[in-house]
Amino acid sequence: MHGLKIVTMILALGGAAPCMAQSYHDLVDASKGFNGVALVGTGGHVGFVEGVGRADAANGVPMLPNTRFETGSVSKWIASIVILKLVDQGKLDLDAPISRYLPDYRADTGARLTLRRLMSHSSGVPNQILAARKDPATRGIEMDQMEAVRRYASGDLAFAPGTAWDYSHSNWLIAKAIVERVSGKSYAALVDRLLVKPLGLKDSGVYRGDSGAVKGMAQGYAGLHPEPVRKPNPVPDFMAMAGGYYTSAPDLMTLMNAVLDGKLLSPASRRALTTTLMPDQRYALGGRVRVERIGGREREAAWEDGSNGGFRMLARRVLADGHTVIVFTNASFDYQKLGDLGTALLDASYAH
Repeated sequence: MHGLKIVTMILALGGAAPCMAQSYHDLVDASKGFNGVALVGTGGHVGFVEGVGRADAANGVPMLPNTRFETGSVSKWIASIVILKLVDQGKLDLDAPISRYLPDYRADTGARLTLRRLMSHSSGVPNQILAARKDPATRGIEMDQMEAVRRYASGDLAFAPGTAWDYSHSNWLIAKAIVERVSGKSYAALVDRLLVKPLGLKDSGVYRGDSGAVKGMAQGYAGLHPEPVRKPNPVPDFMAMAGGYYTSAPDLMTLMNAVLDGKLLSPASRRALTTTLMPDQRYALGGRVRVERIGGREREAAWEDGSNGGFRMLARRVLADGHTVIVFTNASFDYQKLGDLGTALLDASYAH
């Protein structure tokens, strides 16, 4: 394979036998041009994790199993977990009008919108931030959260809440304003207090601006050949819920286990997180839940995908038995090849 390759086998945790590791390795090796980290596990056990290529090509930094990556839109799933933790604490209600929490939001739509609709992209709030982000000059601009809400998340509703689906980043500007208003803490501090510290996550958190400044982070590239070309897409703090979370593959495995099989959330909140609200899109809260043919039969799985700049990633976890695959890349890897690799690795986890 390209560059330096480091393989870590977690045999002490009941992980894969060497022959199984080789089969996973062969699948990664067959995905030509792959530069990133792939992980396969079951429940709380990591059976295989492999770093391939370079995390920082310009400086010759190798890809390690615990290299940190942007998660792109999987940040929305993380944000949903934080919100549901606050629901479990009695501080938020998914079905209350958001005017309860943001009385300074426009009254006509504030009375009709709820967190559940914002988090499932069924609110009707237009994606005004998308148009603004197309101008490179606006990408690094920071502003107060409520100012961002007024500018980019206060347009007339495109449809009545709950009647249609539209993938709008602007939903998460409002959700972040609510969470910070109710908790009295920054979203980054909440992620640290509710997720990072309780779960002992070592390579996770919220960044702002260019993620390349974060220690241990992979750099994002448009491509690596013939010369590496960086492809950053700075994320301002007011968009942290939409795309500002970073993590490593082992940390994300730990989080998924705690959320979907553990006790991080109450049973009611776990059901809310995994209940599809918009069937045509198979969208629940902050992410998808899909029934797909996995390992020879139909299985229901949490189905997460994210991208930003040169970063691409996927995470799949079968809800019934915890079979998990996580793949991160940092050099604009082809989406179809990424999906094919994830599918092959997850199928292979049932063949041993």
